[in-house]
Amino acid sequence: MARAILLLTTAFCTIWTEGCGAGAVSRTERGVQAADAPLRLFNGRNLEGFYTFLRDWGRGLDPRRVFTVADGAIRVSGEEWGCITTDAEYADYLLVVEYRWGELTWAPRLRNARDSGILLHSVGEDGAYGGVWMRSIECNIIEGGTGDFIVVGDGSDAYSLTAPVCKERSAGCYQYDPTESGSTATIHSGRINWFARDPSWQDVKGFRGRSDLEKPIGEWNRVECLVVADRMVIKVNGVLANSCREVKPRRGRIQLQSEGAEIFFRRVDLTPVGDDPAAAIRWFSTASGTGGHADGGRGGKGEPVVRST
Repeated sequence: MARAILLLTTAFCTIWTEGCGAGAVSRTERGVQAADAPLRLFNGRNLEGFYTFLRDWGRGLDPRRVFTVADGAIRVSGEEWGCITTDAEYADYLLVVEYRWGELTWAPRLRNARDSGILLHSVGEDGAYGGVWMRSIECNIIEGGTGDFIVVGDGSDAYSLTAPVCKERSAGCYQYDPTESGSTATIHSGRINWFARDPSWQDVKGFRGRSDLEKPIGEWNRVECLVVADRMVIKVNGVLANSCREVKPRRGRIQLQSEGAEIFFRRVDLTPVGDDPAAAIRWFSTASGTGGHADGGRGGKGEPVVRST
């Protein structure tokens, strides 16, 4: 399948540079602060710009209506394993996702922790990983573990990340060290837990750790994923939860998972940023991101950085 890298259109340039003529402020100079006009990947009405993939049905078939839109939110029933995937690929952006858990869970995770995820830099074939997902880097959404990084790859160097980690592992897994003053770990599979994941975490429905960043069931949460050059930084409800570098791959589609639990997404916004990771991360680490949900006023989608043809 051939790929064409799209140049930013004149209109898009106008939005992000406040005019392309002399004296314009470049997107790189403004950095992430250009977040006043995000691309609405979810338009609040339908799944335009996404396609469905389910393990038992493949691409574009959803007979049980696992993925629907109502009242301005995407409902993912969780009844079947799969995802919705963006038509386009993206690189160098700030992604803001707002979600809340529903009540329903399904076998074989009927009594397990509610589970979903945001798969970033998704590349290759649909269902290449476990017959369900594209290979990718996951920002986990799971009770007690939202903000974990998971490498959803094939064990090769093509899918990996490096993170500063605590000296002691948590439940056998690396844990992000927010001081970034110790050792680092590079993984090609498995996970890097967010910095305060409860060491007594159990895979049971309704689990809450002592320091969890998620809000109670039924309330809206915000996950922000800053992806720039080879860096990824995650905030959960305004708190920096995890960070890594030397991420491979560095661009791709975005997938939202269906993984046995009902979940609602009311916001999936993407803001292109410059390719200066130091400036972007400095801003992101000290700012509150793009803010909360704004009811109504949703605009159309802008141009992707890269689109498959």
